[in-house]
Amino acid sequence: MASKIFGPRNLHVFSPRWHMLDEAFCYGPFNRSIQRRWKKPVDSARTRLEGRTRDHRLDKLMIQLRNLRLALDLHEVISQQRNHYASFQLLLRWRHEIGLNIEIGSFLKKYPHIFEIYVHPVKRNHCCRITQKMADLVAEEDAVIRENEPGVAERLKKLLMMSMNGTLNMHALWLIRKELGLPDDYRSSMLPNHQSDFSLETPDTLTLISRDENLAVANVEEWREKEYTEKWLAEYETKYAFPINFPTGFKIEKGFREKLKNWQRLPYTKPYEKTDLHPISNVERLEKRIVGILHELLSSTVEKKIPLERLSHFRRPFSIEVNLRELLLKHPGIFYISTKGSTQTVILRDSYNKGCLVEPNPVYSVRRKMLDLILSGCRNIGETEKAICLAEEHNQGSSHGSQNHTFQVDDMNSKLQFESDFCGESHFHEESFSD
Repeated sequence: MASKIFGPRNLHVFSPRWHMLDEAFCYGPFNRSIQRRWKKPVDSARTRLEGRTRDHRLDKLMIQLRNLRLALDLHEVISQQRNHYASFQLLLRWRHEIGLNIEIGSFLKKYPHIFEIYVHPVKRNHCCRITQKMADLVAEEDAVIRENEPGVAERLKKLLMMSMNGTLNMHALWLIRKELGLPDDYRSSMLPNHQSDFSLETPDTLTLISRDENLAVANVEEWREKEYTEKWLAEYETKYAFPINFPTGFKIEKGFREKLKNWQRLPYTKPYEKTDLHPISNVERLEKRIVGILHELLSSTVEKKIPLERLSHFRRPFSIEVNLRELLLKHPGIFYISTKGSTQTVILRDSYNKGCLVEPNPVYSVRRKMLDLILSGCRNIGETEKAICLAEEHNQGSSHGSQNHTFQVDDMNSKLQFESDFCGESHFHEESFSD
């Protein structure tokens, strides 16, 4: 009888009663007055980062820029080869180092404006090379960076002027060389041309030689002058204010506007002013000074953004003695932390409008053209371009005694299914053709 009552079919009927008995046993007549303690919700920088109001346009932009970064990393691998092409086997070896989490063929297939896939005329396996359009843009970016060397040197000098001791670590500058618009060989190509401004006393430290007070004007101060003259605002409202631009859907709580207005009027020590003679004891003024330093640092970059991990390398020279992530989350109208693109990136909100830079520069314009090739995908691949590519490959194949069947990546009906061959066939050689 007991086996029938407590069988598996009738066990679910008694489950509420067992729960009631369990609670009665835990809170019996001797401990009925003991209150149950509930865990308080954790309020940390990580939870605020997950629960913040997201800017979907900036997040989408970071995903697109990640694809562009992967394409440029593949371009660097291919350009280092002897004949400027690489087999799929070689690219497969570099896939994890680049950070590509999908198959090489699937990634190359998405961007025919950047990568051209063809069959090697001799060894008969699939290879990849960079299109002429993408190669021209890479060369144009390098030329624009070389031409803008004086402007880059001024931005580098302004960063040294903001630092406490007039020094910056060379490794930290190397990490953000792309963000600052520096060439990869800036140590040997650019620094010797500006020995009167800064020098390398030690191999890993860049030191400022002389200050230029004409450069000691922050980007936000120019914005304040426009606000004061064009919008006829009061001086006490714009003297220490920052541009505020909240994301769509941002919830403004009660009393938030009054706190923000008081914070905008709060005086602070500007980024290029030294605090040795007048130490800052007020916590709010110290935080506002750090906000000004971060705003000026992001304004000095080409695309007004820096990865958060690389930004932390400047905490010591700029005397940032607070939790950097908490400070950035505390001011969502000035900064935005995007978690898309496999990293956390700090973006200056007032510099972007609808996913584009408000005031583009020459380096950004070239990189935007590269991004347009990513966004175009398989579109705008005309029959004329296909015919030219087929004719070029036919001429190259005839010189070797065999016909080279060139095809574009967007040809879904191609007879050569390179994805299946690359993953499954055993006739591919394990070594690269460029070796």
